[in-house]
Amino acid sequence: MGKREKHEQYPSDRELIRKCSAGDIRAQEMLYKKYFSLAMSVCIRYTGNENEAMESVNDSFMKVLDNLNGYDAARPFSAWYGKILVNTAIDNYRKNARHSFQISVEKIAETEDREPEIDAELSAADIIGLFKQLPEQYRITFNLYEIEGYSHDEIAEMLGITASTSRANLTRAKKMLRGLYIKNHISARHSHEAV
Repeated sequence: MGKREKHEQYPSDRELIRKCSAGDIRAQEMLYKKYFSLAMSVCIRYTGNENEAMESVNDSFMKVLDNLNGYDAARPFSAWYGKILVNTAIDNYRKNARHSFQISVEKIAETEDREPEIDAELSAADIIGLFKQLPEQYRITFNLYEIEGYSHDEIAEMLGITASTSRANLTRAKKMLRGLYIKNHISARHSHEAV
């Protein structure tokens, strides 16, 4: 019989937050560990690598600890923390001022007018791999609009751009994702079938 991993049992969010507010270091560590996967999954979508994501995770957790008195216990903690994670990742993005890089429209691969047939076998790693190839400003706009549900006006305010730039970034992100998908997966599949 193989060894079983021991999973740490966490107290309820309400109990952890109460203890964290009282300065309990162990409770703070437990809250951090409990939500680490969520935090990394959000932050990695807004950063170029794991180190930057980790910086955003840590910065956001410090904000959580500093603002626990503003948390409304009637709402799920994960939703409140998720908003802090997104805002912190965007703040770090703006602070690093890397969004000034622009890719010309001509460099975006032309794709067919019709949508490519999606491969049901595409793994999460494949999707993340495609997503990481997007220029940062496109990836962030895509995240904020398609995943987080912000409007183009809200994105414009968050990133210091116009709403029309946000719309253009989203359109270009989708076009690039289609082009990358065709190039990396459909072409590769057809070349394997030809062999």
